[in-house]
Amino acid sequence: QVQLVESGGGLVQAGGSLRLSCAASGRTFRSYSMGWFRQAPGKEREFVAAITGSGGFTDYADSVKGRFTIIRDNAENSVYLQMSSLKPEDTAVYYCAAGRASFIVRNGFASWGQGTQVTVSS
Repeated sequence: QVQLVESGGGLVQAGGSLRLSCAASGRTFRSYSMGWFRQAPGKEREFVAAITGSGGFTDYADSVKGRFTIIRDNAENSVYLQMSSLKPEDTAVYYCAAGRASFIVRNGFASWGQGTQVTVSS
């Protein structure tokens, strides 16, 4: 099992930037993919971005492509989501997730953090 703790959420104006962090423990970090998901009020949780265990391949939702960047530091057991050009529609609770394997499967994430709120004001 993997324990995940997110941080870095907050309130930002539209057009601004924010970086989310997720610290992991419990398994060999590089052995599994990592992802970020989000859930807005009244909506289902949706995929945002993911990265393979080695960090060599990334995957993004179309809605964030070109604005968000996922990176991981295997030496620090951490994954980050750098968000820029933020829009009010990016407002949501953002969750960090760990996959079951080193490759990315969007619906294959098994461990979840508690979430961190991101609010983008217009």
